[in-house]
Amino acid sequence: MKLKIDKFVLSIVGTILIAYFFPQWGAPESKIPIDTISVVGISLIFFFYGLKLNPTQLKAGLKNWRLHLLVQSATFLMFPLLVLLFRPLIMNEEQETIWLAFFFLAALPSTVSSSVVMVSMAKGNIPAAIFNASISGIIGIAITPLWMGLFVNDAQTDFDFTGIYLKLIGQIILPVVLGLLLQRFLGEFVHKHSSKLTLFDKSIILLIIYKSFAESFNGHIFSAVSLLDLGAIFVGVIFLFIMAFFITGFISKKLKMNTEDQITAQFCGTKKSLVHGTVFSKILFGNMASVGIILLPLMLFHGTQILIITIVASKLAKRKEVHL
Repeated sequence: MKLKIDKFVLSIVGTILIAYFFPQWGAPESKIPIDTISVVGISLIFFFYGLKLNPTQLKAGLKNWRLHLLVQSATFLMFPLLVLLFRPLIMNEEQETIWLAFFFLAALPSTVSSSVVMVSMAKGNIPAAIFNASISGIIGIAITPLWMGLFVNDAQTDFDFTGIYLKLIGQIILPVVLGLLLQRFLGEFVHKHSSKLTLFDKSIILLIIYKSFAESFNGHIFSAVSLLDLGAIFVGVIFLFIMAFFITGFISKKLKMNTEDQITAQFCGTKKSLVHGTVFSKILFGNMASVGIILLPLMLFHGTQILIITIVASKLAKRKEVHL
């Protein structure tokens, strides 16, 4: 099978290189209003998300409660608990930052688009995938800050729950609600221009990534991270994904779920949203110089999950029997 490198992954790599060579564009004194563009862009992303949400499908999806419980438990409980196991191994401030980056990755919700696409490719339960991926993003708005609040104070970061939730309400929840209310008027427009809106979403994500890494390069944060640490981060990302994938698959089999539901559980329960990650990093960590490091495991995880799940989905798509 010929593997295709995801263009968005290549765009992320290119964005980081631009941030390395031209960090001045993301500096506080820069005349380019990246922060303002990012805030407006984030609100528009979730406004369009609200326009695309299908309330009917969400209501219908409630019936398969065992699958939903497994997916959401894997996303918001299993992942953080796996990373928590390694907290006693922290020996210095640098390792604390790297561990916090992994915990941030673990506390994030699942991603919508790639989850549904991959489940569809593998001939899984598509309605359940749509339900779980959609509801995960909503749950994450409440759960992710709660998880991070347990440990971010240790990193000497100003973590004000009131301010954070006000930002989340203003930049995410209200735009989603507004999108839902205007769905009957603009829903058709959104679906017609879905590919262009996806390009807009990715552009805003890349802008946030650029800003985060530019600030980190300006602050020489990565000079404290050795090649050995980078290698360890990459290995840790692969280990975390494989553990989550097999644990979710094992539990789904023990619950005697059918093949389609097992696929959905594994594919949706092991994904992490780069959209929510970049947005939440901006809200939760503000202008921390180490935001680039905080996002590093997430971006490596994003590329890893796409590569591995694509291979698995392609193989499952060719199956003749309804067993994994």
